[in-house]
Amino acid sequence: MQKLIAAFSALLLALFASLPAFAQAAPPSEAARKAELIAAWEAAGKAGSAGPSDITLIDQAILRLPADYFFVPRAEGVRVLRALGNLVNDSSFIGLVVGARQNDQWIVVIRYINDGYIKDDEAKHWNADELLKNISEGVDEANKDRIARGFPEMQVIGWVEPPGYDTATHRLVWSMLAKDKDQPDNTEKSVNYNTYALGRDGYFSLNLLSGSERIGGEKSVAHKLLAELGYNAGKRYEDFNATTDRIAEYGILALVGGAVAKKLGLFALLAALALKFGKVIIFGAVVLGAGAMKFFRRKPRNG
Repeated sequence: MQKLIAAFSALLLALFASLPAFAQAAPPSEAARKAELIAAWEAAGKAGSAGPSDITLIDQAILRLPADYFFVPRAEGVRVLRALGNLVNDSSFIGLVVGARQNDQWIVVIRYINDGYIKDDEAKHWNADELLKNISEGVDEANKDRIARGFPEMQVIGWVEPPGYDTATHRLVWSMLAKDKDQPDNTEKSVNYNTYALGRDGYFSLNLLSGSERIGGEKSVAHKLLAELGYNAGKRYEDFNATTDRIAEYGILALVGGAVAKKLGLFALLAALALKFGKVIIFGAVVLGAGAMKFFRRKPRNG
């Protein structure tokens, strides 16, 4: 392991030694973005918790984090997402989960939206085409920020998995296919695999960021984490009290398209970054640098 870490560190040094000098300017250069991505992952490794362990998700739920999974808390997770080119809604963001095995290249983004009880009647009448149109409009809005920070614009292509809702567990799943606008059609595309767990006061969003060539094998990660998220007593969907509790201004339809999709602005390009920067950037548990590797191998800690 020490030889592997030393070789990886040398590879990083060689990579950045070959980059031309860059000035501090807006938008940041590619070299600056790479350096920030490395620093963000190293900070995440130091602050996070390894599974198996129980992760407290604010006052709402517990996530039973499996072995070989790693939880990154809020502050460090925000930094990682911004380094990857994402808009981040700080008020709803809870943390990240990443895989700690050698070839894991996925990220799961966890958010909690405290907008009240979500009525699920609309799930009986999905209109997939209209939902996809609303999501595309949300991406167009998010692109304004991406351009300002030097990241390429995104384009939504279509569904990977149309929306499906389980009325017994109050879990929602859907996924779309997206790409950089200037990305060739025959390259791997970004995939956001979205899962939701509805509760009494709002809902958790667990968004798996992956690539089109890996999603078939990695979507089980999202389903596993969704199953391991349990609401606290009194916070479950079935604990809703129509007399006293707040009801959200929108229904479940908005979790797939419309206002919420536009508001969150979470359309990350993990797959595109992996392709662009190659195995130098995506290494082991999507962790960069020898220091961060040690933290991903350390003993579990409750979060």
